Amino acid sequence: MSKRIRIKELEPEAYKALQGIEQYLAASKLDPRLRELIKIRASQINGCAFCINMHTRDARKLGETEQRIYALNAWWDTPYFTETEQAVLALTEEVTQISNRVSDETYNRAAKVLDDHALAQVIMAIIAINSWNRISISTRLEPVD
Repeated sequence: MSKRIRIKELEPEAYKALQGIEQYLAASKLDPRLRELIKIRASQINGCAFCINMHTRDARKLGETEQRIYALNAWWDTPYFTETEQAVLALTEEVTQISNRVSDETYNRAAKVLDDHALAQVIMAIIAINSWNRISISTRLEPVD
């Protein structure tokens, strides 16, 4: 692959701004394993190998199972995810593919199982990983061992 810029090195303040969102999410009441599921699923949709690699590792460290990680790209067709996780994953997919809009059905499904603060935190988590995906993909960051 051809060499591309490294935004983290060129514009560290931009990275710090996104890190601020990550710090906010880490301090929120949003379950860390659910945050990793959001990150993995959005990264799968966006095709971000760097982020898939990073967040599957992070999820395993938090106790996520291999079975659920492997099944994540077909979560709707498995018994492995809770009602809340399913609602959040559906919202993750629609926010990630925002040009198709977020349906009332999907939004209301998430709003039914999450309070307003948790829903806001989930949406921010989805937005954050999509930002990281776009940085990683556009600058061709490669997964690291």
